[in-house]
Amino acid sequence: MKVKYAKFSLLLTCCLLLCVGALAQTPAKPRSNPALDDAMRAMYGVRAFQQAVISPDGKRVAWVESLPGPGSAPSANSAIYAAGTDSAAVAKRITAGDGKTAREEHDLAWSADSKRIAFLSDAGSPGQLQVFVVDASGGVAKQLTHLKGFLAAPGWSPDGKTIAVLFTENATRASGPLVAETPDEGVVSEDLHEQRLTLVDAASARVRQISQADLYVYEFDWAPDGKRLVVTAAHGSGDDNWYIASLMTIDAGTGATKTLVEKPGRQIAEPRWSRDGRKIAFIGGLMSDEPIPGGDIYSVGADGGEMSNLTPDMKFSASNLSWSADSANIIFAGIVDGGTGIARVQVADNKVVELWRGEERVADADFDCSISLSANGKSTAVVRQSFTQPAEVWVGAIGEWRQVTHRNSGLHAAWGKSVSLHWTTDIGTVQGWLTYPKDFDATKKYPLVVRVHGGPSWAVMPYWPTRSDFAMALPSQGYFVLQANPRGSYGQGEKFTAANVKDFGGGDFRDILAGVDEAIKVAPIDPARLGITGWSYGGYMTMWGVTQTNRFRAALAGAGLANFLSYYGENKIDQWMIPFFGATVYDDPELYAKMSPITFIKKVATPTLVIVGDSDGECPPPQSYEFWHALKTLGVPTELVIYPHEGHHFANPAHSRDVIERSVEWFNHYLVPATN
Repeated sequence: MKVKYAKFSLLLTCCLLLCVGALAQTPAKPRSNPALDDAMRAMYGVRAFQQAVISPDGKRVAWVESLPGPGSAPSANSAIYAAGTDSAAVAKRITAGDGKTAREEHDLAWSADSKRIAFLSDAGSPGQLQVFVVDASGGVAKQLTHLKGFLAAPGWSPDGKTIAVLFTENATRASGPLVAETPDEGVVSEDLHEQRLTLVDAASARVRQISQADLYVYEFDWAPDGKRLVVTAAHGSGDDNWYIASLMTIDAGTGATKTLVEKPGRQIAEPRWSRDGRKIAFIGGLMSDEPIPGGDIYSVGADGGEMSNLTPDMKFSASNLSWSADSANIIFAGIVDGGTGIARVQVADNKVVELWRGEERVADADFDCSISLSANGKSTAVVRQSFTQPAEVWVGAIGEWRQVTHRNSGLHAAWGKSVSLHWTTDIGTVQGWLTYPKDFDATKKYPLVVRVHGGPSWAVMPYWPTRSDFAMALPSQGYFVLQANPRGSYGQGEKFTAANVKDFGGGDFRDILAGVDEAIKVAPIDPARLGITGWSYGGYMTMWGVTQTNRFRAALAGAGLANFLSYYGENKIDQWMIPFFGATVYDDPELYAKMSPITFIKKVATPTLVIVGDSDGECPPPQSYEFWHALKTLGVPTELVIYPHEGHHFANPAHSRDVIERSVEWFNHYLVPATN
């Protein structure tokens, strides 16, 4: 691990271990529920696409897809495929193995001449990724590295002689705060493992770590001449200090580092060097999680100078960008009004031109909205999905895509239609998605469950639910599900995203309640049968919501935050809090208390199920324990379930299935449909 911390006192540790043993080992009581079984098949049976990348010449596309495990459960393995972009092309697997044995293979990158693909694979040693290279036309993959630790994001130099990769030597787990933390023991210390920029010679396989030993590198991009790389990086814990990362360049030969933008006062991501080598563009904004960037587009000179916001007042949250071939424009994708938008900004006059918009999620990788462009910008590769169409790979000009894969063609939605709603509050227009029950009957009244997204800097876009989206099993049980994008969300511009600073549970919660009122106006929803749920920030908002109103008859708080005063000292990414709270908890404890659900705990009357992973570093288990303990003491119906060896994102499919079953049983128990 990167940094060791003391998690909690010995007494509390013992209590949590008892909870894990008593609750997480006992699955929800199985009951016959064919409708839920159908939902499970739709959510568990989907093939996920982690990456889709078009070759620089636009003639081929390669992608990464998940592989199925035993039964209908997904496995931890993935595979890389490639195909021509013409309609007659046949997909061919790219692998370092025999093509028969399941491997972990991902993080692909095309060489600039479109002739080779670099990728990561554990074919040499299960569980240990290495860099491999293979000819795009086929053949045997060549293993370049024999390293010990965590590798990520290979990228070719423009001349095709070198591959840069992010390498954490002797790492005990994957990087990032979403995975399960390594337990602390003994003396807790600042024993850091830094993710360093490492260069691999494609011909000799010689490896050089070129970034400083005490510098954690998050992202990089090559300069067009191949002599330097631009990085986002910070000193100290990688999980924590992304929030204060700087923009730097590193000399490919000497490793000399130059800071271009030091701690810019906002989170930064997606550094991209212009084709003429004169400028560097990046995304800057108020971001709450490293994997989900969003904000405005900035540029700075390749040798430094003042950074410039190219998209001020844009009603759009950019999450991915590429320079045009002539360096006159930046093409970007992102979130707009709850859907995906693709646009370009003219660097000379900051004019933004929208190229395409759709009520779907378009990406070339996990989490973000993004597109992969060919060198001339005329062809793209994307992964498209919506509430009605599972993910598949598509290629073509922007907005004129042709479907390449049909991996998920046999799946059918186990939920009703989803419609975009808009309503007005003191912030202006707010958007959200209302999903109808399966087999909807307009003559009946239905219960509604509000699902609040994580972040808060994130948004709900049309998507095909997977096993982690437990709330989307509820339409199969006769529920409406409302997923709002309140202030603090992406999709309406940076002012909207920053509107919940120092106001968690204030305006954002008013936006959510107004969305409930709007849903009741437009659909046959029983206002006496309302529920609320969410994970992470959504878990916090669930805990907060039941302390502020008795409108909700049932709640499920996943990985929530009960007490910001104690949370500040328990979590492993406390740097995220400063931009949102304006100060540390030690400097402004009153503000932290004001926004803490535990401050108002005696107002709770709503039965609340509380769920968390025992190794969650973002939202540690003591937060869930504290909330559950208070409800139990106050006589409010509650249950705490702690899942072993799980981080902020659950890795075990059986645990995710148990969460779905428990959530359905909980809401069915407290929101029993009335006789219509």
